[in-house]
Amino acid sequence: MLLNMMLVDEIIERALQEDIGTGDITTTSTIPADAVTKAFIYAGEDGVVAGLPIARRTFYLLNKDIEFTAHKKDGEKIARGDVLATVSGPARPILTGERVALNFIQRLSGIATRTAVIAEMLTYYHAVVVDTRKTTPGLRMLEKYAVKTGGGKNHRFGLYDGVLIKDNHIKVAGGIKKAVAMARANAPHTTKIEVEVEDLTGVSEALEARADVIMLDNMDPASVKEAVKMIDGQALVEVSGGINENNVLDYAKAGVDFISIGALTHTVKALDISMDVGEIKLKQELI
Repeated sequence: MLLNMMLVDEIIERALQEDIGTGDITTTSTIPADAVTKAFIYAGEDGVVAGLPIARRTFYLLNKDIEFTAHKKDGEKIARGDVLATVSGPARPILTGERVALNFIQRLSGIATRTAVIAEMLTYYHAVVVDTRKTTPGLRMLEKYAVKTGGGKNHRFGLYDGVLIKDNHIKVAGGIKKAVAMARANAPHTTKIEVEVEDLTGVSEALEARADVIMLDNMDPASVKEAVKMIDGQALVEVSGGINENNVLDYAKAGVDFISIGALTHTVKALDISMDVGEIKLKQELI
């Protein structure tokens, strides 16, 4: 997944403004303006790293003289103690940007790590793990990037790039068939139509309506297996609701195409990432 750097810059700028406000009074009060240093970003635990390009951009936006050297690539497995990157240059902006840069790496690496665990579990199955729209407001692009970095796939990015008819749409429209018919009549012809169902009756109705994708929501593995038999290749099959590392293989064995897990982004644990600053020197001491 390619990142739109114009949008990335907007996200970083908001994060920096939130943290710095009118100025970093601690750093400016304790660190000379002409001080330079070299810092090391390292892993505090095993995982999969993501967000290094975001950290690089964070420091660049603070001061273009900062040199950020990545020693790992996003998507690589990392071990506790690994140096992920070195940051050298003016000490003040390095210290000012530390927390924001680390916040991005920690959260995105946490998402990539959890996604990688589940993706690896599905290695020998047809099913692939996908994300949802249950993301942190304002960070969806980055969090979906982290899912892709961890070996998962992206579901729709927003309400604008996919039709997903859920229970409330069905209620208001007057049933699955009516909802699908209206979507087919009004949505762009290039857009696939996905319908969320909660039981085998819903599966039957979605098939009659010729839905392109049928999402089996909060159904147990046995019911999902039966639904897959009913669908028999007439539509792609997605399963969602309460799926985690403990039961994901039960759903994969049922023969589904996609397993969507909101917890990849909405309840993920940040990976332990830290930054240690080396000796701080004045520029004239380096001459």
